[in-house]
Amino acid sequence: MKPDRLTCGVVLLAAGQGSRMGGVPKCLLTIAGTTLLERHLAAMAAADIDHIVVVSGHYHDRVEPLAASFPVTLVRNPDPDAGQPSSVRLGVEALGGDVDLLIVALADQPLVGSAELRELVEAFAQRPDGTDVVYPEVHGERGNPVAFSGALIRSMLASGRLALRKFIDDHPQRVHRHRTANEHFIVDLDTPEDIDALRQRTGWQLALPAA
Repeated sequence: MKPDRLTCGVVLLAAGQGSRMGGVPKCLLTIAGTTLLERHLAAMAAADIDHIVVVSGHYHDRVEPLAASFPVTLVRNPDPDAGQPSSVRLGVEALGGDVDLLIVALADQPLVGSAELRELVEAFAQRPDGTDVVYPEVHGERGNPVAFSGALIRSMLASGRLALRKFIDDHPQRVHRHRTANEHFIVDLDTPEDIDALRQRTGWQLALPAA
């Protein structure tokens, strides 16, 4: 039987260069003067997330001061160009495995808020026995964030082989697809055209940070 109250940790990835966005930090895109980074951290607080790690890299001098105003652990990727898995590894190692579930979240998803986090945690709590990973699936499309069991994280940390994406690909029987109509899980921002498309669909006006 799974516990009613799950201890949850989040690794929020905010280390990217934003090259397709014109070389600006996507997590510092703003809505009504509030950055996506701040929106994410406020949503995590509202969703009662127990532990939060923010991984910075490119633009760390701008990302870290904002994140430090929240109760988070800051980790800087010294080589963010090594790719997202390197940031995931640093974040997971900093958080450790002393949680029931760990969520890996992307800082460029503007519509993922406390409701989506709660939905994912609830889906994880109700996952089929024998599964260790839960991700949202919307109209057949894989979304984010992704939740991993603390037991799986502890096992990987103990073995020294932390490869979350590879685990998903290699062990489909241990992955639960949370089928949902909530399209917020599949919206992210990679290019200025994505910002314009979001505005046309939702009316949300996002502003680019200064270069």
